Amino acid sequence: MGAVRSRLALGSLVVLLGTTAGCSGPDAEPIPRVTQPTDLPSQPTAAPSADDGGEPEDGTPSGSRSGPPEVVDTLVEGLEVPWGVAFLPDGDAVVTERISGRVLRIDAAGEVSPLGTVVGAVPQGEAGLLGVAVSPDFRSDRTLFLYLTTGTDNRVVRARLDGSRLGRPTVVLDGIPAGFIHDGGRIAFGPDDQLYVTTGETGDPELAQDPRSLAGKILRITPDGDPAPGNPDPDSPVWSLGHRNVQGLAWDDEGRLWASEFGDSEWDELNLVEKGGNYGWPRVEGAGGDPSYVDPQLVWPVDQASPSGLAFADGHLWMAGLRGQRLWRIAVSPVDQASEPRAFLTGRYGRLRTVALAPDGRLWLTTSNRDGRGEPTPADDRILRIEP
Repeated sequence: MGAVRSRLALGSLVVLLGTTAGCSGPDAEPIPRVTQPTDLPSQPTAAPSADDGGEPEDGTPSGSRSGPPEVVDTLVEGLEVPWGVAFLPDGDAVVTERISGRVLRIDAAGEVSPLGTVVGAVPQGEAGLLGVAVSPDFRSDRTLFLYLTTGTDNRVVRARLDGSRLGRPTVVLDGIPAGFIHDGGRIAFGPDDQLYVTTGETGDPELAQDPRSLAGKILRITPDGDPAPGNPDPDSPVWSLGHRNVQGLAWDDEGRLWASEFGDSEWDELNLVEKGGNYGWPRVEGAGGDPSYVDPQLVWPVDQASPSGLAFADGHLWMAGLRGQRLWRIAVSPVDQASEPRAFLTGRYGRLRTVALAPDGRLWLTTSNRDGRGEPTPADDRILRIEP
């Protein structure tokens, strides 16, 4: 599989308080030419609807559906590309910064406590310190899982939180291909207590169709890094393939896995992820109608989404858009159907990266407004708190 698992301490990845990493290139999908093909009438297009509670395009008053989300406050500002967000059992959040490599603890009052800096994460292009997940057994094992890019690969590591400091990371899964772009990076524990890991095809599209490569996949592993029981191939961590760059994972209240995926020049996608499913990239972008591949539930023109984070709350999926600079709310039904996408906050806060459901039922929404040199723009990067 090209992956090497180790329980040994990772010598090149140490955690130091107060240490920062260097700046990097642009944290963005390349802005492609936007096209709207006329020969694909079957595309399940998520047409733009009225923003912030206005009248939907079908004329139905917005009051007949769920009302618009409310931005409660700006919880934290002045961050360096906050990327991963995961919540501890006490309600505090663990937040990673892609550029600096810092791991932060942030409470509900916005108090920020640095836990450490992962030295060895390489912040370039879209790479760096990315996703974070909290162990399902955190109360007893005090373990955090992190996804990062090194000088040679992408990998998942774990580290124990000892009081207010993050301990030395050890490798869970490495050998995931890395690139300047398309590194995936979202990790999350599912209802089955297995760890799901999204990877990108690193700009080499054919890797997404190669079952021997860990690139362009959704992986499912145990907390020790082994292929999880019940995987399509018992000797492989691959759960699904044919992905270009997945950065959003969420489970609905039926236990179904949804994923948001960057398209190329035409269609961004929302997919319902099936065990062993092939999602078509690079053979298909959007819905191709080929029974060999799983079509997306919804697609968006790339200038309306470039989706990263995904969360499920209040009976809806919530999807953060980078290039689209908006927060999408999408209804899901008990019969495996996503529908009624509506956009909110369009252009108000810039590029939206991660959306996560807090224990109090509110959403935390992060921005990614640093420019190509990693310097702050006037908007700066922040975490918004939203009442869905």
